[in-house]
Amino acid sequence: MSTAPSTTALLATPVVEARDLRRVYEIRRGFMAAPDHLQAVGGVSFTVHAGKTLAVVGESGCGKSTLARMVSLIENPSGGQLRITGVDAVNAPEEARLKLRKAVQLVFQNPYGSLNPRKKIGAILEAPLEINTSLPAPERAAKARAMLALVGLRPEHYDRYPHMFSGGQRQRIAIARALMLNPALVVADEPVSALDVSIQAQVLNLLADLQQSMGLAYLFISHDLGVVRHIAHDVLVMYLGHAVEQGEKTALFAQPLHPYTQALLASTPGLAGSTAIRHRIVLKGELPSPLNPPKGCVFSTRCPHVTDRCRAERPLLRELAGRQVACHYAENFLTT
Repeated sequence: MSTAPSTTALLATPVVEARDLRRVYEIRRGFMAAPDHLQAVGGVSFTVHAGKTLAVVGESGCGKSTLARMVSLIENPSGGQLRITGVDAVNAPEEARLKLRKAVQLVFQNPYGSLNPRKKIGAILEAPLEINTSLPAPERAAKARAMLALVGLRPEHYDRYPHMFSGGQRQRIAIARALMLNPALVVADEPVSALDVSIQAQVLNLLADLQQSMGLAYLFISHDLGVVRHIAHDVLVMYLGHAVEQGEKTALFAQPLHPYTQALLASTPGLAGSTAIRHRIVLKGELPSPLNPPKGCVFSTRCPHVTDRCRAERPLLRELAGRQVACHYAENFLTT
């Protein structure tokens, strides 16, 4: 008699494993001109296990959404390795990639634009099953109604159109649609940023409950560190396509070791009072162009602690105080 895998076995194999993941875009400048190359993601590594949430944070343009598109198999990486449920997602044949796409589902930022206004909710929820399975119509309808109940909606909502719902209800429907194929990973790209604060809390609590009951892994893209603090287990901080700090949430929030992470926390209401942030850090200057990134540390043009070494030598991620940090002088920010 077969038995379900234990929690230890589930945690042993990552749902997602990325190693030195890169994405470079070729930018055409003219008919005869040589193309430029824009490095949107410059070698990011991470793992996400079942039942865990990795939050990816950073300013607009740092590569968060590009990373999400690669993990969700919308775009192919330019380099590096990506394994999903133990399968090589970069070099897999098309048939295997089709199966992997069922294991990874997306929840988009805008609940008003991600649902087809011409279709009823029942049809929207049944569409993934109709495309990817051979289930008969009655079974598809039964699964859709059960999923509506799972995300906190009523049976009568099955026959209504998206415009008849609030933003929070629409996002619940979007979450339900993402779960129809029983994915192992949900990629949530700013899933609550378009919602009121009170509704954000409800949706975040729903995501946490679903994760606990279904063993889901989340890749959670956000710029809101208050939201990240509520839902994440681990945090990956990105700047100009590079990981500058990553590790367990509690340690990173209690004692950020990279100046950019310190600046993000200091600028977030409710987090700036942390004992780890002794004064407000104001970033000066604009985010450098990814077409012409700094030679040394990618943060060197805006860092208040920059030295000549920072401008000349790019720091690599290294282990320090229970997390990884890419800063030559991270030890200076350790407190006892």
